[in-house]
Amino acid sequence: MIVPNLVKIITCYCKIIVVNVLIFGLIAILISAGITSQAFAHTTVHVEQYEIEVGWGIEPPIVGYRNDFVFEISEPGENPGVKIGIKNAFKNLEATAKFGGVTKILDIGSDPRPGHYFSHVIPTKTGSISILLEGEINGIPVNIDVPVEDVESTAVLDFPPTSDSSSDQDISALKNAISQLQRDVSSIKSGSGIEVKSDTGAAYDFAVLGLSIGAAAIILAVIALVKRK
Repeated sequence: MIVPNLVKIITCYCKIIVVNVLIFGLIAILISAGITSQAFAHTTVHVEQYEIEVGWGIEPPIVGYRNDFVFEISEPGENPGVKIGIKNAFKNLEATAKFGGVTKILDIGSDPRPGHYFSHVIPTKTGSISILLEGEINGIPVNIDVPVEDVESTAVLDFPPTSDSSSDQDISALKNAISQLQRDVSSIKSGSGIEVKSDTGAAYDFAVLGLSIGAAAIILAVIALVKRK
């Protein structure tokens, strides 16, 4: 009798730990997303010997404010740690900005510094943008999609903050939490990242329990947001 009771106690204790971790994790996501942006900053990728860095000229990018997509394309020099900028890198290379299902082929300008390029842009909506690079650099095929830092509302710069700014941050936090919840659901369905031996296994029960709590927390946050308005 002692062993079964001990197993029950350990199982209950594990469930409590999982629930607490999920609750505090969700709260942390909501708080951090409300006061800071999810930023990629400049992203660096490698294609053969070439190093390609993509980002914004001014960070964070703000809706309605002129900015630039900036590119640095280089290759290793003879000395360690030294990079050589690639001239005319966009001769046979095309850059396309992507926002959801909307795309725009960019006009690329050359910076005086070798290997540095830019494209003027005025962001019109908040959200995620990526840059698709297609073509070749000196005969090396290139086909990569590079994410850049998310475009933010003016709330990140407003001072003193307005009620609208606070609402924008709350909505952004909820969107991020919902996106994370959707990824977790997809992970459970595919079985990746979670060891599930059967639909009635303990790991599966814990995962479903955590997702239910996460969904409930999001619903409560939405209700609180509506009431405050």
